[in-house]
Amino acid sequence: MSEARALVDAHHHVWDLDVRPQPWLDEPGHEPIRRSFSPNALRAAATRPLAGRRLTSSVVVQCVASVPETRELLALADIDPLIGAVVGWADLTSPEIGDVLDDLRAGQAGRYLRSVRHLVQGESDPHWLGRPDVERGLRAVGERGLGYDVLVLSHQLPQAIRLAERLPELPLVLDHAGKPPIARRELTDWTQQLRTLARHPQVRCKVSGLITEADHDKWTVDDIRPVWDVLLSAFGPDRLMFGSDWPVANLAGGWNRWAATVEELLDGCSDTEIHAVLAGTATAFYHLDPAP
Repeated sequence: MSEARALVDAHHHVWDLDVRPQPWLDEPGHEPIRRSFSPNALRAAATRPLAGRRLTSSVVVQCVASVPETRELLALADIDPLIGAVVGWADLTSPEIGDVLDDLRAGQAGRYLRSVRHLVQGESDPHWLGRPDVERGLRAVGERGLGYDVLVLSHQLPQAIRLAERLPELPLVLDHAGKPPIARRELTDWTQQLRTLARHPQVRCKVSGLITEADHDKWTVDDIRPVWDVLLSAFGPDRLMFGSDWPVANLAGGWNRWAATVEELLDGCSDTEIHAVLAGTATAFYHLDPAP
């Protein structure tokens, strides 16, 4: 598969409920995905080409605040050629964060750890990303050549902006475009904050998770397009990356429907721009093999 035809899914999950519980799946509305999902299930789901490309590489992302889960994802990446990188978890508030990251990277599969994530969306502290202990932990992440996946809700975007201001040397990627409130059609504040964040050149953005922010049953491409237009104008294609958020995407249409939507949104983009969104940006950020 040549680099020019690569397709990277920059954001998906896997879990085995027989090995590790996922308590968040007990929340109402998650019944359709309350089972185990493996990389082979992703292969079986991702059957539709996207702009003539078929899935060649992926980035698997942590779900729970668990170092053992991160070790499991690294071990999976070591044996499954589809997974090119892991976004793991470590306690950013811990004084031992550097040692934990070094230990994760020292293992046989540690080379696949390319970024760290914390579910800031679940933190009640409106200044969590600005806490001194968290900032110390994020500096340790950056010192090891790792990136940081920013998972916030739309009203938490000011935290991400302040983080980008304070740590300009830390590579950041905004997961799910900051979860714009698509279903409520209230994009004004999100748009303003998104554009402010995009002014920081170290920030990338994932075109992912948008259909689950829309009406799960009734959304159309026209519901997603206003968000896409803002992302494209704010970041440009060289700083956007396609992600499915599978299997969570199954709650609102699944991998293939999302791929078809992204293909329609990309209509009018040049081949170079399409390559950036579908492979180039993720390959550079996550240091993926450019020719899987």
